[in-house]
Amino acid sequence: MSIEENIQIVKDFFSAMGRGDNPVLLALSAEDIEWIIPGEDWPLAGTHCGHQGLADLLQKTSEMETSFPEPPEFVAQGDRVLIVGFATGKVKATNRTFEDHFVFAMTVRNGKVTNIREYIDTQALARSSEMA
Repeated sequence: MSIEENIQIVKDFFSAMGRGDNPVLLALSAEDIEWIIPGEDWPLAGTHCGHQGLADLLQKTSEMETSFPEPPEFVAQGDRVLIVGFATGKVKATNRTFEDHFVFAMTVRNGKVTNIREYIDTQALARSSEMA
């Protein structure tokens, strides 16, 4: 696939994530997708594998409110697409807010997202997830 097609797949994935459109996310993901979220002491951290791992992760993300005040930047080379952006949000269980500058490194092969590695402010997200 071309770089432009890979960018469009990632844009579609990111847009579906923002809408909470899980069927589209699963359709855009390879069966053996791997999504790595660094950190400890917050619910989304870990390595999430396959469609079941993705579905479990998406269930956990529904426990957060996230918005993107400005459109992210998409940078691509070959099958790798980076999303560079800024998010704000709240963890519903704690009612604590967070701000997060992030980079998602996503790999697209054969029209499907196969790997996601997040580079995020894990400390800010862990703090907002802490129960009092």
